[in-house]
Formats: sequence, C-alpha cells, structure tokens
Amino acid sequence: MTHQNTPHAWLRRNGEPDCVLLLDVTVSPCPGLRVSVPARLRYHRADPYAVHLDCHVDLEEPITWLFARELLVVGLEGWAGVGDVTIRRSTADEDLLAIALSTPGQTAVLHTPAGPVREFLELSHRLVPVGTEHRYLDTGGMLRRILVEAGNPEKFE
Repeated sequence: MTHQNTPHAWLRRNGEPDCVLLLDVTVSPCPGLRVSVPARLRYHRADPYAVHLDCHVDLEEPITWLFARELLVVGLEGWAGVGDVTIRRSTADEDLLAIALSTPGQTAVLHTPAGPVREFLELSHRLVPVGTEHRYLDTGGMLRRILVEAGNPEKFE
C-alpha cells in the first residue's frame, strides 16, 4: 500500500471521515532498525474535538488511537501530552513529528513529516473552526446511545 502525505476532504457518507491524511510513519522497534508502517489520521465533524490515528491500515483491523485535535496543534510547536499519547517535533529532524503511543510497559514512537500534519489540521480547522466545536456535537444522540447501551432507552423519551 502506497501512501501520500496529502490531506483530502470529502462529503461524509455512511460515517466516513470529513478529512483524512494517509501517512507513511516510521517506527524504531530497536536501535538501528526503522520500520515503515502505513497509517492514517482521520477527523470527523461529528467528533469535533478528536483526531483518530489508525496504525497498520494494511491490516483487516487497524490499531486506532483517539486523542485531542489540540494535542496535535500544540505538538507541532513544542511538547504536548501526558500519559498514553505525547507529541513533539523530532529531536533528530525538525521537519519530523514524533508521536509517542504508550501502553503499560511499552512505548512506540512514530515519526512522520510535520508539514502534511499541519495541512491536515488547517483543513480540519476550516471544517470546524476552533471554538465552534460544541456546535457540531450531537448531545441528544450521544445520550440516546448511552441509554440504549445501558438498557434504558425509554428514559430518554
């Protein structure tokens, strides 16, 4: 699978993202070894505060990380995040963005060009400007799903 670090936007159909960036990220599982991993950033207006990062998009079920869109914005300029996801400019190459994904006992650091990520964010900000995210939230739909999952859909009516 060949990826180009170019953002694309399209009209939502059946839950498709409003904005997507296909990435070739590199991971260093051990010193001296770099592995290319096909990945994708997705942005959905229906989830306006979040960005989805899908790793191993060549697999039937990619590994997906969900984090704040603002984390990417701050990480492009400095260090952002505590806990499972941190983002910063690479110390080895200022043109690269380093995204550290952590689980108990393991951390993977993905490197990808910063420019296309910045363009992806600019596109997401054109779709949903900063400060207007709350207008895109379907709070009624979220509450309905929570109640249905809890087995109490009649409480919403």
